[in-house]
Amino acid sequence: MTDQLRIALAQFNPKVGDLAGNLALARKALDDASAARADILMLSELFLTGYFPDDLLFKDQFIKDAIAAARALVADTVGCGVVLILPTIWLDVTGLHNAVLVAENGEITAIRYKRELPNSDVFYEKRYFEAGPLPLPVTIKGVPVGIPICEDIWHPAVCEHLAMRGAEIMLCPNGSPYWTNKQHIRKDLVRARVAEDGVPMLYLNQVGGQDELVFDGASFAMEPGDKLVMQGKSFTPDFIVTDWVREDAGWTCTNGQVEDLTSVEEAPWRACVLGLRDYVHKNGFSHVVLGLSGGIDSAVVAAMAADAFGPDKVHAIMLPYRYTSEASIRDARDCADRLGVRYDVVAIGDPVDGALNELQPIFGNRPIDTAEENIQSRMRGTILMAVSNKLGSMLLTTGNKSEMGVGYATIYGDMNGGYNPLKDMFKMDVYALAAWRNKHVPGDCLGRAGEVIPQSIIDKAPSAELRPDQTDQDSLPPYPVLDDILTCIVEEEMALGDIVKRGHAPDLVKRIERLLNIAEYKRRQSAPGPKLTPRAFGQGRKYPITNGYKDGTVG
Repeated sequence: MTDQLRIALAQFNPKVGDLAGNLALARKALDDASAARADILMLSELFLTGYFPDDLLFKDQFIKDAIAAARALVADTVGCGVVLILPTIWLDVTGLHNAVLVAENGEITAIRYKRELPNSDVFYEKRYFEAGPLPLPVTIKGVPVGIPICEDIWHPAVCEHLAMRGAEIMLCPNGSPYWTNKQHIRKDLVRARVAEDGVPMLYLNQVGGQDELVFDGASFAMEPGDKLVMQGKSFTPDFIVTDWVREDAGWTCTNGQVEDLTSVEEAPWRACVLGLRDYVHKNGFSHVVLGLSGGIDSAVVAAMAADAFGPDKVHAIMLPYRYTSEASIRDARDCADRLGVRYDVVAIGDPVDGALNELQPIFGNRPIDTAEENIQSRMRGTILMAVSNKLGSMLLTTGNKSEMGVGYATIYGDMNGGYNPLKDMFKMDVYALAAWRNKHVPGDCLGRAGEVIPQSIIDKAPSAELRPDQTDQDSLPPYPVLDDILTCIVEEEMALGDIVKRGHAPDLVKRIERLLNIAEYKRRQSAPGPKLTPRAFGQGRKYPITNGYKDGTVG
């Protein structure tokens, strides 16, 4: 039995379904661990398949190929001196499992199964996996090691069972997505397990974007006594090596580096940029296009795109009509110049007027309303999609959570696009983040420093500019009010009567709930975007489109 362990954690960015690419990443990690003379290398949860593979797990050939990739990686441990902790899928007589293989010298020396399978808004592991029994420790280099898998540590019984059966250190692989304050929630969780069991824990999280989820890394280790002894980088791949020694009181870390966590103010920007970058790159695109209207939302999305890909990979297009103000035209050009992105103007006057002329026999003498307004938005969407098709750029859409919540967006118009970085961000948060970005250049970002979003855009009243002198507040309450009501309904699931008690007018609360409900069909057809809150539309809040329920707590 050894009294010293060097443990390496590969905080990497796997891609779901890319077995060959993920195997190559794992081999690089194994080489790096061997070069660092590590005793143990741990990869993140379901590393070879990527987390989470969803219904790929119903495909028999995918399961066979994933198991073959795992066996190939196990064979690579011959002669490297490293014990590999490989999280992957595994099939036995009881069914398919979310598993960890422990491998050394080309052999699988132990297999452990995840016991606590999440069944939440994000992951439905019970749909695919069989739960394992309470796990026993694994002996590595003579040391009994507990390997709880992600959700296992959210339930005290698993770690308690491992500690009672002699585990001296816990190694926990995770696929834990980001949302607001999640990094601190994880720390509180691990702090509780370590305090209860008196055993240190190393918590490894993956990094990267996967469709609507963003994994923020920020791996860490804690010892009893509430001691944070290691912390990895946030939103960035990292290869972390720590040394541990056994003392009278147990295992302690002798050289763990502690990186600063990304601040609460910076984290949403980094999450949006990472989610955008990985969605575009992992789906085979290299550059993006968007409509730059002179408003706050498109300006923030353009800045995020410049940070994600560099200014030379971003194409902004202003699409003016007769109601587009000179201030918006000026602000859009100013923003594009500050960001350093390509900027073009494509007027939509002739195609919109042509469509209206052709529709006149059908529309007749009916008064002008949103039908005519929406033709402007849909013409812009058509032109932007044409540029996307012709130049091979992914089109970004720019609607925020407040607008998407009440349906203040045109389906098949400004909702067109492959990805929406602001999908889970309320309007007032967009303003706050714009002001923050003007004062900071976030880590791992490729855009320019300085005031990249003109203050005039931040200061002016938001408007869709689909009719003369229009502002958003013609149709909606002030955004601070709207955001608070939506937060109560969407994030907190509060009864309408309780929302009224906060000081909101009963008729307004009922109106916002109605708008929220009838816009569900739009959201169901909207582009994906990064999940930033527990109740993101789509990945966090799943409501029926056809819905007859009425909250009767407001008269």
